[in-house]
Amino acid sequence: MTARALAFALTLLLTACATPQRLVFSNGNYRLAHPLVDFYDSTFVWTAAGKGPARVIDAHELAARLHGYDVVIYGEFHGHAGVHLGEMRVLRALYAGDPHLVLSLEQFERDTQDVLDAYLAGRIGENTLIDRGRAWENYAASYRPLISFAYAHHLPVIAAEAPTWEIGCVGQWGLPILDKFSTEERAWIARDVHVGAGAYRDKFQQFLGGSSVHGGGGDTPEGRIKAERSFAAQAARDDTMAESILAALRKYPAARVLHLTGSFHAAAFLGTVERLRLRDPNLKIAVITPIEVADAARPEFSAQNSSEGTVLQLVYPTPESFVADEDTSAWAQKMMTRRKAEQCKYSPD
Repeated sequence: MTARALAFALTLLLTACATPQRLVFSNGNYRLAHPLVDFYDSTFVWTAAGKGPARVIDAHELAARLHGYDVVIYGEFHGHAGVHLGEMRVLRALYAGDPHLVLSLEQFERDTQDVLDAYLAGRIGENTLIDRGRAWENYAASYRPLISFAYAHHLPVIAAEAPTWEIGCVGQWGLPILDKFSTEERAWIARDVHVGAGAYRDKFQQFLGGSSVHGGGGDTPEGRIKAERSFAAQAARDDTMAESILAALRKYPAARVLHLTGSFHAAAFLGTVERLRLRDPNLKIAVITPIEVADAARPEFSAQNSSEGTVLQLVYPTPESFVADEDTSAWAQKMMTRRKAEQCKYSPD
């Protein structure tokens, strides 16, 4: 046994001994023996995608168990404090185990890679990064710690997502609109976009339902066309992120990639994960999936949830967005206004 392999085995042994079993299984559900006390509190659970008994682990054991994986995809709940704190803990633990690491982000778009690189090289300041890099509104609270860690430890950071306006083009007109793009613009979105039938397509269509805000349009010819284009836009996002991750692995062959994205893009190993596997079936990919518990005092998840990720992160429940009798029209109008602002500058004519 090599020294590196021995150190890895000892890490697993020590962390296993240090971490008590704090899960109770009953009637098809796992329950934590302790509550989640606030939004910053969370618990990692190793499930091996449902292929073994679930057990509570900490970030250090998580990193040890993910030793040898090529890609770790962390599906997040955007803006959830506990999830973002978990991401920071995982980044630090992965780096401590092996500093050959690349951080990949849905939260920055491909055409801003030069801005991100300039910031990491110290050529521009944070305000310029936020402005020219079109950072998300929650950058300071959610992503600044990750970028700052990458800056301090000289880690490459990948702007993995397609520009929002390009995704808007696909959602508005379908994939043929890509032929209207300039050569430079076309390179910002995945060369191959997979829109075939499958579990992810079914899941997305179920999510759409009848919501016009999210791209649904009802069971009419026009509605079905709208839904098809909406899925094409979703697939374009996943394929672009998968293509970006694979490019990072090829550019930094000694490193592994930690990719952050919305939970929908990775849960149950669908979305970005399956598109990455289409590009390279030999990759070893782990998925971290947050599960929002219904009752923070008695945190539970079902055995069925175990297949949602290699690791689950049990997190505090978020408040209801609206109550039953609340007027949601102002929110819907805001979403529609945002979608109009992202509409395509091209037309198929």
